[in-house]
Amino acid sequence: MNHIPVFKMEKIKLRELKTSDAPSLFQFMSRQDTMKYITPCPVLSLEEMEAYIEERLDGFHKQEEIPWVIEAERGKCVGLFRFHKLNHWHRKAEMGAVIHPDYQKKGVMTQVLLTLLPYGFDSLNLNRIVGDMFAENEGSRRLLNKFGFREEGVLRETDFDGESFQDTVVFSMLKREYEKIKQTFDQS
Repeated sequence: MNHIPVFKMEKIKLRELKTSDAPSLFQFMSRQDTMKYITPCPVLSLEEMEAYIEERLDGFHKQEEIPWVIEAERGKCVGLFRFHKLNHWHRKAEMGAVIHPDYQKKGVMTQVLLTLLPYGFDSLNLNRIVGDMFAENEGSRRLLNKFGFREEGVLRETDFDGESFQDTVVFSMLKREYEKIKQTFDQS
């Protein structure tokens, strides 16, 4: 894959991540409340944000991930979504997302998944897509349940959040499971 595809939906757009997105992403990826289910150490500087973006783009060039910026009205950067740990031989990937707090619980991730699950399974020909999260992340748990992901299990105390160890819940969807519900994506 030579370029990151652009997807335009009703209220949002997914486009390639660029180094010039650093200031916009830094506004919310530097916030502890935004990153609480991801890392205890949000990015601390614009330079660190730029380095993070460069790592994502390097991963894309190595065909190990696909990073998208999520844009809302008038091109406002409201999030980041990526397929990472992308393995073409094993035909699998993991999902990762960070959404600006003002856009959480507003259907942004529903639109993203309605677009990128078909892209992952149909265009990338993935067999397995994984979403894992801190056990306390009820919003992500509800979202993946809504889409038919199966809870595979809990990995006990996998991550330290700066205060305590957190369990990680692993969800997955297989291509054959996606095929059974694919028509619901077309109707949305």
